[in-house]
Amino acid sequence: MRRQVRKRSAPDPTVGCGPLIPPLVESARPLRQQVFERVRAAGLTARVQVARDLSVSPASVTTIVSELIEAGLIEEVATRREGESGRGRPVVALGVRAAAHRVVGLKISDRDLSAVVMDFAGHLLAEHHEERSPAALPPDRILSLIETLLDRVTTKAGLTRQELSAVGIGLPGYVDSAGGRVLWSSILSERNVPLGRLVTERLGLPAQIDNDANLCAMAELWFGAGRRLSDFVVVTIEHGLGMGMVTNHRIFRGARGIGMELGHTKVQLDGALCRCGQRGCLEAYVADYALAREATTALNWTHRQTQSTAVLLESLHDHAKAGNQAARSIFRRAGRYLAVGLANVVNLVDPPLLILAGARLRFDYLYAEETLAEMNALVLETGRPLPEIEIHAWGEMLWAHGAAALALSALGERLLALPREGVAQ
Repeated sequence: MRRQVRKRSAPDPTVGCGPLIPPLVESARPLRQQVFERVRAAGLTARVQVARDLSVSPASVTTIVSELIEAGLIEEVATRREGESGRGRPVVALGVRAAAHRVVGLKISDRDLSAVVMDFAGHLLAEHHEERSPAALPPDRILSLIETLLDRVTTKAGLTRQELSAVGIGLPGYVDSAGGRVLWSSILSERNVPLGRLVTERLGLPAQIDNDANLCAMAELWFGAGRRLSDFVVVTIEHGLGMGMVTNHRIFRGARGIGMELGHTKVQLDGALCRCGQRGCLEAYVADYALAREATTALNWTHRQTQSTAVLLESLHDHAKAGNQAARSIFRRAGRYLAVGLANVVNLVDPPLLILAGARLRFDYLYAEETLAEMNALVLETGRPLPEIEIHAWGEMLWAHGAAALALSALGERLLALPREGVAQ
């Protein structure tokens, strides 16, 4: 059965943000929070529509809306229905008060840094991207890097650090998001680092941290293809290989918060060395450092070892496109291993949508027809439709958007958990 593969562009930021959860799916969540999230996801909506969506009385919604307006979290906006003239009384809709708070989302990787500033309604205010030298750094150096990156993007937004309410940070590795700890990361020279606490103390801002692949899924959940889906999977192919999974409109992290490490599932006993220190990981055959290692050996490019990985990979891709069989075989081998990993994901969790994301997807060999055909052959034959596959085209800022969504989510929950008199702005 042939599956549909689509490429997508960046999302429209003007139509709300956050998961569009159907009515009654999360009735256990406090009604106050459900009302706020419904307004945030809609962008603009009427009180009566909120009541209808949540299957509660208009009076209950009116009471909660009044509290949220008084707290400075949402506001009334005069709008007109499509096709109406300028005469007559405008319709009053509800929207998140965008100016109430501003957050920053940061992504720290082995070779580049990205950052965005968003307002409380999820509108993009500024962004920043820069390269960095690939090196594992001690915690104090990472903290300095984070502080500098935050100051650069807030300056672009015309804001001071005191005008921010929260920061979200994504990085590769094993990250205990709930505990704020980085158990291992390729960017840190130490293990078990309480990075969340250290960033909070350094910046004077509440900080949330998470694995970067989870934040890629968070970006899709809040701003992209996953907003209307209860379940989907994102596989990221960049400096490493990661996976983020959404189930019931929420990021699934496993019982101890560090699950979904697709890149470190084993595909070869005693196989290639992975940057995590173990052998035979899927990442060790698909990630950019794996391709660069293969190119150095198979093409006898030892004289290019001083080149950056990005330059080396571009050259490898050019050789493959020009017909160099050794270069083609390197991408073909990586594609076959990727097909094994994707087939395992489909067989394990049966997602309706599988999103492939990351800078390395410009190397089309990784999702060529033969790669997807091999994945198809490895998926259990049930007679049912295969998952839809999308290749995202957001670019480098995708991860930072997810980090900002993490900050917005934590900020919203914190504000809504406060007593009424403690929330006013």
